[in-house]
Amino acid sequence: MRIGLLGTGPWAQRTQGPGLAEHPGVELVGVWGRRPEAAGGLATALGTRAYEDPDALFADCEAVSFALPPDVQAPLAARAARAGCHLLLDKPVATSVAAAREVADAVAEAERASVVFCTLRFAVETAAWVTAQCGSDDWLTGRADWYSAAFGGADSPYVDSIWRRERGALWDIGPHALSLLLPPLGDVADLAAVRATRGPGDMVHATLRHVSGASSSLSLSLTVPPQAAGVTVELRGAAGVSTLPERGKDGGPARTFQRAVDALIASAGGGAAHPCDVRFGLRITEILAAVERALDS
Repeated sequence: MRIGLLGTGPWAQRTQGPGLAEHPGVELVGVWGRRPEAAGGLATALGTRAYEDPDALFADCEAVSFALPPDVQAPLAARAARAGCHLLLDKPVATSVAAAREVADAVAEAERASVVFCTLRFAVETAAWVTAQCGSDDWLTGRADWYSAAFGGADSPYVDSIWRRERGALWDIGPHALSLLLPPLGDVADLAAVRATRGPGDMVHATLRHVSGASSSLSLSLTVPPQAAGVTVELRGAAGVSTLPERGKDGGPARTFQRAVDALIASAGGGAAHPCDVRFGLRITEILAAVERALDS
C-alpha cells in the first residue's frame, strides 16, 4: 500500500515514520509537515521525499497516516478521505465533536477504510486482554487510573507538546482508557449523566454508566511526579477481578504501530471494519466532550 505520513514531531520520528518505512507491505510515498525544514529532514532520514502541499501527497497515495495534533489532524483527514485516501489516524480524532463527525462522515461518504491508533489495542498482551474480557456480560464495574509524569518531571519526548499542555490528560490519556473499558462494558448509556471533577494539576476524575448496566471510573493526569506515576485498568464482576497486563516489549512502539497498519490494509482490502475505526474515534470524542461539559458545570 502506498502511504504518506503527515507530521514531523516525536511520534512521527520515533514510531510512525520507522513503522511505515520498515513495513514490508508499505511503500512510504513521502512526508508532509507544517515546518518544511523538519519535513525535509525526516523524509531524508526515512529514505523518502518531502511534500510541500498535503493535497499533492494525498493525490499520490492510497492511504495517509497522521502524527499531528488532533485539531490539525481532523480537517486534513477529512480532505484526505474526500481525495480517496484510507486513513490511519492518531487519537483523539479531534477535540470537538463537530470536527470528529466531519472526518467520520467524509470516510463514510468516500467508502474509505479507517483505523485510529489507540496504542494498547494493538500491543499483543493488552489487545489480547481486551478481547478476552469481551466474552463476559457479567462485569459490574471497571476503572482506569492513568497517572503520567509527562509534565510532572519525567524525561518525556512530549514535554514540548503544546496541544497536550492545553488540553491535558483528559484528551491525551482519555482515549486510551476508553479504548480499553468500552469493549467489555459497552457504550456509555447517557452522556448527560456523566459526572466529573478536577484534581491537582490537570487531573480529572469521571464516572460513567454503560449500556450493560455496569459503571466505570476514570482518573487521569499528565502532571503527577514520577514516583506517583502508574497505570491500572481493572474490571470486577461475577468472574472476579481482571487486571490489564503490563505491556511487553513486543518489538517496541514502531512494531505496535505496524499492527495498526496491518489492520488498515486488511480493512481497505475488503475486510471488516476494525473496532478502532473512525466511528469509534468519534464516539470517544463525544464521551470526552461530555466529561468536559461535566467539569465545566
